Amino acid sequence: MSSSDTTVPAVTLRDEEQIPQLGFGTWQVPPQQAADVVTRALLAGYRHVDTAAAYENEAGVGQAIHAAGLQRDDVYLTTKLQNSDHGYEQAKRALRASLGRLEVEHVDLYLIHWPVPSTDRYVETWQAMIELQQEGLTRSIGVSNFNQPHLERIIAETGVTPAVNQIELHPYLQQTGLRRAHADLGIVTEGWSPLAQGRVAHDPAIKEIADAHGVSNGQVAIRWQLQLGNVVFPKSVTQERIEENFDVFGFELTDAELAAIAGLDAGERTGPDPDTFVSP
Repeated sequence: MSSSDTTVPAVTLRDEEQIPQLGFGTWQVPPQQAADVVTRALLAGYRHVDTAAAYENEAGVGQAIHAAGLQRDDVYLTTKLQNSDHGYEQAKRALRASLGRLEVEHVDLYLIHWPVPSTDRYVETWQAMIELQQEGLTRSIGVSNFNQPHLERIIAETGVTPAVNQIELHPYLQQTGLRRAHADLGIVTEGWSPLAQGRVAHDPAIKEIADAHGVSNGQVAIRWQLQLGNVVFPKSVTQERIEENFDVFGFELTDAELAAIAGLDAGERTGPDPDTFVSP
């Protein structure tokens, strides 16, 4: 199946907006490469791009939309508030700055990147996000790397539930309890680092499944998240891998294969612990 005739399923958020289930991640894509890499991803068929102020590549993402010959409404665009901009006024300024770098009038989804509980400003930051949505500068609002107590607190203190929570999620960190909480609260789970920083490429259990379908280990890991109902966005800067990561709709994992992957959960992070991470 070529990218031109691939229809990516959409997930309906609690605010009735639709988000493409497969997107393109831009974490660790260098700013000077972002315009080229994201343009190639868009030409390969991706219509959902995930960036962040902290990645320092928003400008390249914005340029890529134009370079690919797409209209603003053709691309679902997510960006995130960096940790140094927590606070009511700072958050409001930060989104406007991101919109300027992206060269757009609104984003589709704006996230608090990390809760940073050490500064204890994520509730007032969430209140600013609510107002930014009301102002039309973002269609949906959500959070990233929030644990269940952080979610419960912002909901209790503002009455507004995030549309999504973007969390580290891969076969070695499946976050079953947090995903169950998301389901109970009506929050869509987004999974970052779906390939566990390349670890899945060397996993024999995943390779056995991949061989059965004639696909790569990475494609299995991405397909697993899609079948869980998650939104997922792999990242690569190489054309072959960009296209491969998008080609995940021509096969389906069996219940036995899903169970085999479930058995790989080890609670192992590749990234920081949200309860302690403070860096911008």
